[in-house]
Amino acid sequence: MTDQELVERARGGEASAFEELVGRHHRAALRAALAALGSTEDADDVAQEAWIAAHARLADFRQEASFRTWLLTIVWNKALDRRRRLGRTLRRLVSLDQGWDEPDSATLQAAASAQAGGSLPTMARSPEQRVLHDDFQDRVRRLVRALPVKLRDPLLLMGSGEHRYEDVANLLGVPTGTVKWRVAEARRLLRTKLERLGY
Repeated sequence: MTDQELVERARGGEASAFEELVGRHHRAALRAALAALGSTEDADDVAQEAWIAAHARLADFRQEASFRTWLLTIVWNKALDRRRRLGRTLRRLVSLDQGWDEPDSATLQAAASAQAGGSLPTMARSPEQRVLHDDFQDRVRRLVRALPVKLRDPLLLMGSGEHRYEDVANLLGVPTGTVKWRVAEARRLLRTKLERLGY
């Protein structure tokens, strides 16, 4: 059954049809929220909020995009709202001279995708290799956090492995070519900065 058929059944009150949509697209919703927020707990909350909103707005779904794209747009907007709220709250709680940073667990995936070549499993590395690996990942996380939001968000979304360029373009409301350029530019900046640091 297609997503559109499931949407029609869910609009008619068939709960199992909406449950099937959740089953198909929940992982992608979580990944999008995680890319924006960097916190699994916050991403979980946002994904749940997005599903509630999507259910309430099923009548508004007009098939101008796929259901998945429509849902991920809701997720992304809710995640950005949450990120702004968290940012304001953290700025109030933490003085600026302590070097406040955004939540960064999502940047772990960007660090992995930015790292060239394979890596040894953690257990197979010597203590020296583990220290060097951890130092490298920490540097990459910091560099990713320092990227302008316009470059960082597309990089993190593409780094999640859940989205195509077209999906990210729809989420961010920009042309696909712009997303491709921003991801390439983010990677180029990361590479240049890492090279300057001796990596």
